[in-house]
Amino acid sequence: MPDRARPLTAREGSSTAAALPDDSTLTDRGLAPPKVRAGRVLLIACGALAREIMTLIRQNGWEHMDLTCLPAILHNHPGRITPAVRDLVERNRAAYDDIFVVYADCGTGGQLQSACAEMGIEMIAGPHCYSFYEGNEMFAGRDEATAFYLTDFLVRQFDAFVWRPLGLERHPELRDMYFGNYEKLVYQAQTDDPALTEKAQDCARRLGLAFERRLTGYGDLKTVLADWARQST
Repeated sequence: MPDRARPLTAREGSSTAAALPDDSTLTDRGLAPPKVRAGRVLLIACGALAREIMTLIRQNGWEHMDLTCLPAILHNHPGRITPAVRDLVERNRAAYDDIFVVYADCGTGGQLQSACAEMGIEMIAGPHCYSFYEGNEMFAGRDEATAFYLTDFLVRQFDAFVWRPLGLERHPELRDMYFGNYEKLVYQAQTDDPALTEKAQDCARRLGLAFERRLTGYGDLKTVLADWARQST
């Protein structure tokens, strides 16, 4: 049985080193970086962002950038994010010319930002990925306290991140206790995928919420990665 605590490498997760493991693996084990070569940059990210980051790397030809991801399920345990990022930085700093952290605050209460400042590492701005996907300025302007957000990854992994952790498959009567103060589910779509949209609509139905879809694309993620790519070349 594989060691779930050890990040999975791209080669272990698929038939080719260029491919990513499936969503369940990115959720539970993350993604280890490839074998290091000189003159490269490491991106440390949440497993929930792996596909989007790799797409941007391929589309823009940022061939000097490597990616490693912590398990996406840390999204449900934000207190573990900062020490895990620290550990990855310490283990990889000597091997890379530069390191960037592709996490926003993500529920760490400013701890991740403080740690990155202490280590001299840049990180993406914003409270969470829902904000930077939409654009931090636009997201802040909406001030949507009664909206529950899902991204492409979280739609695909809805049961693993929402339904099962909250015990709703065993106790559906708890739904209104958890979601009674929400009014709508906002699906921030990174891709224009009818099947994902249909699945997101089903997630809203299961939670008893109105549904709204916004095609955000990559938002500030694309801009920030482009800036880092220019800095590091």
